Amino acid sequence: MKRVILMFVLLLTCAAFSQKMITRSGEIKFDATVPGALEEVIGTNKTVSGVLDKATGDIVVQAMVKSFKFKAPLMEEHFNENYMESDKLPKSTFKGKIVGYNGKPGTYDVEGDLTIHGVSNPIKTKITLIGEGDKLVLSGTFVVKLADYKIDVPALAKKTLATTAKIVMKLPFETKS
Repeated sequence: MKRVILMFVLLLTCAAFSQKMITRSGEIKFDATVPGALEEVIGTNKTVSGVLDKATGDIVVQAMVKSFKFKAPLMEEHFNENYMESDKLPKSTFKGKIVGYNGKPGTYDVEGDLTIHGVSNPIKTKITLIGEGDKLVLSGTFVVKLADYKIDVPALAKKTLATTAKIVMKLPFETKS
């Protein structure tokens, strides 16, 4: 009898863990370009990690700030040193839930807390989940106000750096093995 109970508990534990999907190759684009500006302010991070629990819809995403790459090295330096203070605040995170997630591809609301520059704010946006073989690719776009995350745009930078940033994400989740 003890063996049967132990096997049952072991099977339940394995089933629970098989619902987790992970990514270490997600991509987030940060675009704070002022419309009509001569220079684009776009950073791309292709090493975003995350965990999606298919059973509950819970999702956690983490991006290392220094992993954002820009066309101009000086822009990347300003992003890390002057705005994001990446030595002091090295990562940005999102912890939330896909609302009404039923384990199937589709369009859903996602809500949770986004932490940038050490400041957390609640966000709610739409995401799309697409099945690609054994992957589940999450994609979405939303806009944040830099001031909401205590990121100041100095007067000299207002011609090139917007007060809002468009965040575009693509996260290819795979079943955790």
